[in-house]
Amino acid sequence: MLGEAAALHAALLVGGFFGSVIGIERAVALGARAGWIAPLASAVGALTMYAGLYRSGEALLVVASLALTAVSVALWRRQRAAHMALLVVAAATWVFGNLAYASGLGAGAVPAAWFDFLVVTIAAERLEMTRLMRRRPAAQPLLVAIVAALLGGAALSAHDAVAGGVVHGAALVALGGWLAAFDIATRTVRGHGLARYMAVCLLAGYAWLVVAGVAWAAMALGVAPARDIAFHALGLGFVVGMVMAHAPVMLPALARIRLDFNASFYAPLALLHATLVLRLAFGSLDPAWRAVGAAGNALAIAAFAVTVIAAVRRWRARAAPG
Repeated sequence: MLGEAAALHAALLVGGFFGSVIGIERAVALGARAGWIAPLASAVGALTMYAGLYRSGEALLVVASLALTAVSVALWRRQRAAHMALLVVAAATWVFGNLAYASGLGAGAVPAAWFDFLVVTIAAERLEMTRLMRRRPAAQPLLVAIVAALLGGAALSAHDAVAGGVVHGAALVALGGWLAAFDIATRTVRGHGLARYMAVCLLAGYAWLVVAGVAWAAMALGVAPARDIAFHALGLGFVVGMVMAHAPVMLPALARIRLDFNASFYAPLALLHATLVLRLAFGSLDPAWRAVGAAGNALAIAAFAVTVIAAVRRWRARAAPG
């Protein structure tokens, strides 16, 4: 399903960047030196692959995912909650994807498994937040069933790309619906400040998750333009959207820095979604639009980084003596 260049790009992005970030988060939570094996192995593995040493890099990514799974199990033993169990499942899914990629066996499952590592991780984090609101008794079992279908579709893709892709796509749609229905963002979007900003990011991301699910099923059925829509609606619209949502609260926890939030955070968010619509809606009609949209996506991510840096500086200026 992925060409060599696209597979390398995905491996570096999922493993090198997100794998390292998630690994750092878990290492901080574990509070032990062994917890840092995962982010170090994923970062070095990505650099190794970038240098052209693909086999060594692939092996390091397998080590990173195994280490992350071990850390996730240790954290689950401390807190035997449903969202912690899902984090273990997400890490194990990354192991499966990395092994399939490194071995070449079941290659059809690789993109779904890599994306599912991120998607299930995010779903687990949002499940934890739903504890802050009254939840229908069927909500958690329904989420478990959706995740099971999601992972089942990924695994089936190794043997039957059509059936596996349709199941996987349908599960993504269902997950987007579950998040939109049960996430606390449906309430906090009526609030103010950072809480409202996060809610806007989350709800927009859930909409892209539904789009990605429909496109993933269409891709499995042979609709050519659906591939770009599926991968980028999921990777940019959903995953990067979640990064923009959580960065203002995760950075203080992980990097010990404080941010002065203001409305400027909405600018890169709006740019990301607008250029993604441009890229996916018109890119299949004219490659020039795809290029413009892709450049806009990159600019939005860069603008978000600048916005975060500016927010840190504002906080430090306000906190400075005098």
